[in-house]
Amino acid sequence: PGITVILRHVPDGADHDVAATARSFSSLPGVAVLVATEVTPYPPVRLPAGVTVLPLRPEPHRAPPRPELAVGTRHVALVPDGARAVPGLLRRMRDVLEAAPDAAVRAVAAAVGPERPRCLALEVDIKAWTAYYGHADRGSDRADRGSDRCGALDGAPAVLLLRTRDLFSLPFPLTAPVVTSLSLQAAVRGWRFLLLPDAFPSARRSPLSAHGQWKLRDSSEKRRRTLMEEFGVKLEVLPDGARRWHGCTKDTPRCFGTIHAQTPQYLAAGRWTPPCCLRALRVTARHVVAELEAAGARYWLEGGSLLGAVRLGDIIPWDYDVDLGVYRDDLRKCRWISAVMSTGRPVEDPEGFFWEKAAEGDFFRVHYSRTNRLHVDLWPFYARPGGVMTKDTWLGHRQDVEFPERFLVPLVPVAFAGVTAKAPNDPRAFLELKFGPGVIENPEYPN
Repeated sequence: PGITVILRHVPDGADHDVAATARSFSSLPGVAVLVATEVTPYPPVRLPAGVTVLPLRPEPHRAPPRPELAVGTRHVALVPDGARAVPGLLRRMRDVLEAAPDAAVRAVAAAVGPERPRCLALEVDIKAWTAYYGHADRGSDRADRGSDRCGALDGAPAVLLLRTRDLFSLPFPLTAPVVTSLSLQAAVRGWRFLLLPDAFPSARRSPLSAHGQWKLRDSSEKRRRTLMEEFGVKLEVLPDGARRWHGCTKDTPRCFGTIHAQTPQYLAAGRWTPPCCLRALRVTARHVVAELEAAGARYWLEGGSLLGAVRLGDIIPWDYDVDLGVYRDDLRKCRWISAVMSTGRPVEDPEGFFWEKAAEGDFFRVHYSRTNRLHVDLWPFYARPGGVMTKDTWLGHRQDVEFPERFLVPLVPVAFAGVTAKAPNDPRAFLELKFGPGVIENPEYPN
């Protein structure tokens, strides 16, 4: 009936507290202590007798890490560096967990130090690569008054106590930062935390220098970014609406590679377009629309982009580019397209957008940047005899068909990606000509 304490060591330099934390908890009766770490604590530390180091990083000369085999108790407590034991508190946490009337409560938490973690609601949308945080309903648990039921914990260190079988049913049981990692994994399973009013003391430490504080903050941010990358979370939406982005930027490549058979890799993996990529597409679309408007060029939303505008006022959540039609005779009105046509070379504008003639045919492409190749395609159309709009490059897409010029005279405004863009004057008829009847009301989901 004992409890195993796992002290999750994260190498942050010489000022760790592994030995003293292990000593404090190993003094409790019926408690075994493991130090779980990717790297052996350094500088070397003398651990108390009976405390075992649990390597987490695979090494070619060792058996694969199986941390679950090192735990012989029904309950396990995850303890952060610098916590100090309180006699009886781990047992109380275990008893509260077992008495919880709500089967969704799979972990009991207690703060370390004077500051309590924030009790949050959390929804993880795997398909959208996004974690949504909110303010939790802080109703007290009936079995333990004063406790808060939380979907996630954030902001301050805590001890977490779980059933061993629950912890090791997770794909990332000991990934750091532990509280954030377990919060995300718990959210997708509908698990809840019970945050007690009790707290463990924290070790007294000398105040960090300004440089030491910067190093600690920097390493914490790097661990969080690494975790989000590993978990496939590109965006965190915080309770106040602020956003933490973890995906691509103007200075990095986009989040997916070359597209084959018109299907990006993320669709094959059961996900939709990463939110950072959608953000880049929106920014690029707004920029191109502004340039065409300023130049007086006649353009309109084409294909799936028009479909997204009519359905959502935005890009379709699984689309990977934006398509605009433009009158071929108006191309040179846009200074950047004119420069590309005159020189035969790509042009980078002052805001970092990269304009070029597409290698696949007679159309133009505007990338988010030279590095990030999320883009808007500009398709030059012209009227052939009989008032039918056509173009010189056809890529075999379903919507690649000629259409009457009357759809473009006049063009009409439509909301799209945060701006007002131009669209054919009968969007429904235009889309049904290209995609078939009922296309607006009957989306074909890719996965």
